[in-house]
Amino acid sequence: FCYCLAFYGISYNLVTYLTGVLGQSNVAAARNVSTWQATCFLMPLGGAVVADSYCGRYRTMVVSCFIGVAGMLTTAFSAYLPLLVENGVSFRGLTSSNMVSVQEFVLFLGLYMIAVGLGGLRPCLMSFGADQFDDGDPSERVTKGSFFNWFQRTRGSPLTRVCQVVVAAVRKCGVELPADSSLLYDMPEDDLAMKGVERIAHTTDLRFFDKAAIVVASDKDVEAAAVPVPRSPWRLCVVTQVEELKILVRMLPLWATVVFFYAVSVQISSTFVEQGRAMNATVGSVHVPPASMSTFDILTIILLVPLYDRVFVPAARRLTGREKGISELQRIGAGLTMPVLAMAAAALLETVRLRAAKAAGLAPCSTSVLWQAPQYVLVGVGEVLTTIGQLDFFYGQAPAAMKTVCTALALLAVAAGGYLSSVLLTAVQWATTTGGAPGWIPDDLNEGHLDRFFWMMSGLGCLNLIAFASCAMRYKSRKGC
Repeated sequence: FCYCLAFYGISYNLVTYLTGVLGQSNVAAARNVSTWQATCFLMPLGGAVVADSYCGRYRTMVVSCFIGVAGMLTTAFSAYLPLLVENGVSFRGLTSSNMVSVQEFVLFLGLYMIAVGLGGLRPCLMSFGADQFDDGDPSERVTKGSFFNWFQRTRGSPLTRVCQVVVAAVRKCGVELPADSSLLYDMPEDDLAMKGVERIAHTTDLRFFDKAAIVVASDKDVEAAAVPVPRSPWRLCVVTQVEELKILVRMLPLWATVVFFYAVSVQISSTFVEQGRAMNATVGSVHVPPASMSTFDILTIILLVPLYDRVFVPAARRLTGREKGISELQRIGAGLTMPVLAMAAAALLETVRLRAAKAAGLAPCSTSVLWQAPQYVLVGVGEVLTTIGQLDFFYGQAPAAMKTVCTALALLAVAAGGYLSSVLLTAVQWATTTGGAPGWIPDDLNEGHLDRFFWMMSGLGCLNLIAFASCAMRYKSRKGC
């Protein structure tokens, strides 16, 4: 809780610090925030591999926390540098002329240390907590009332297992698949190598990968040798290992459609804040920092999670007969409508703000920053539906040996969304500033058209929703998701 409080305290105010203190342009600041936040959600993939393969979840979380806290201290130190110099503390090579450059270096060093810390904490904490509950016990499944130390045994790198299937299948690409799937390689129930491993039944789609489990003459020669030679998983894989890869491949199209949601949600800490800075932030006698408008997003999540769990799910359960009320894919699909609405709300507000600013001339903008609340609320609704839904989906569909990696896959969607946002901002800046035009997102938003950027994102959200619906209808679920 404290770690997340510190992380979001930094992220929501970062664009203001980059533009107001370090003098970066609106586009550069928004791009830097998006890229950093994307990296924060990319690192969990590496942390998940370390946890699942080598260190275990608990040790990975502890070490990562220390790295992340050191990064937060480094980030804070970057803001203190000018104060230290003003008070007579000297640093070798640091002068007033290169102060901003040094500050930027120290700042981004600290920020990316935080990203490394989050890499080990985020996937491990969620899967570590989920592992505490016995899905076979109805009372535990419903109440989820325990967070004690019950581990899964690490079984080697899950990504290595995936690569082994690909390599073995490519090596046998010219081999004919047997008509009888029972001829594919598998190990007996009492084999020590399969002890504690969840066996997955063979499926008939994505048949190319089945070639990794074909037993050819060279494999039989190894088994018949006078001196036993261990089976090379880079040449011959068991059916369960092949099916693990198939599960990941089936999830990838759905994963890709979820990415756009996070390209929108990252606007909370970039273009939404920049929009708020161009509005009237005084409410009565109180000044409302634009970054604090993200409170509406957080409050929406806090209020909706218990309402969803205690009100919506029981009501939907009576109608559908499903334990969770609706499926994870239905929940994600509902969440993906929210970026469309949030961007449309932001675009309409920006249109009103621009008109008010032009009418006011040199006077301060009269449009209240509180009008941003609906777009923050809509993003919050989307996070309750999409973020929680996709975490539940990826964890539920994952094989036992890949739970943490598949949890990190959900976080990887957030990372990809951040990078997508950076690409879109760069493309918009390039396309709209040709011929000396100020572009859609200039430093003075009154000279630009941020509303067009928001409308563009809303339109892309519609196309993304159609793509998701198409992929969801074709998806072959493991457990009725």
